[in-house]
Amino acid sequence: MKIGFIGCGNMAGAIINGIIDNNCEKNENIFVFDIFSKATNTVKEKYNINVCATAGAVTEKCDILFLSVKPNVISSVLQEIQDELKASNPLIVSIAAGKTIEFLESNLSSEQRIIRVMPNINAKVGEAISAYCYNDKVTDEDKKAVEKILSSFGKCMALDESAFPLFGVLGGCAPAFSYMFIDALARAGVKNGMKKDDAIKIAAQTVYGSAKMILESDEHPWKLIDNVCSPGGTTIEGVMSLQADGFENAVHNAVDKSLEKDKRL
Repeated sequence: MKIGFIGCGNMAGAIINGIIDNNCEKNENIFVFDIFSKATNTVKEKYNINVCATAGAVTEKCDILFLSVKPNVISSVLQEIQDELKASNPLIVSIAAGKTIEFLESNLSSEQRIIRVMPNINAKVGEAISAYCYNDKVTDEDKKAVEKILSSFGKCMALDESAFPLFGVLGGCAPAFSYMFIDALARAGVKNGMKKDDAIKIAAQTVYGSAKMILESDEHPWKLIDNVCSPGGTTIEGVMSLQADGFENAVHNAVDKSLEKDKRL
């Protein structure tokens, strides 16, 4: 299967890395185009893939076409490749933030199979959570093919498009919230006499392992919390302190504020 990318930014690079590292597809079956030659030269040198001269050239060569350009230029890109889309009929996969399937369809002169994907920044380390939705032209085989690609750089889930704004907060904004929590733990370690580098390593690995515990366990998070809290021990003391200081309310407010901002954009 031939996979094309129009746009070779950080996210496209992360997806290509996942595809190749996990033997999802061979190098020679990946085609890319970007108006910035520096971007294409970088991926060409790193992954030994095919660089095309135009967006249309990528489109006519591939079975799956990733639109990984900035949202503000996606309309012009679609206009540019209309003829090639009609001729080759690839599965279109858009990762343009905020651009709905309805928007993509309105910029096309022919009916196309479209999947909209929202990955997150953790794709860069192969641990993304990606959501996808699709129009009624998409087949089960299309879904399986895209799930295989998305799974090469993390986890994925089908989600109704109406839930994408909330997913954008929980999956897209929350990495920053998580970084803040890890940094706060590390700074508390420094406050109590530990070197910052050591404290960051401990805090980050603890959060990483705790997340893995939730994903691989059938237990509810609060059950796992209870498992760590010995009667009259240090952990329950810290948990009660976090609750008293409004930890959960602060997280809820951060999600609500981010979602409200998304609705205004």
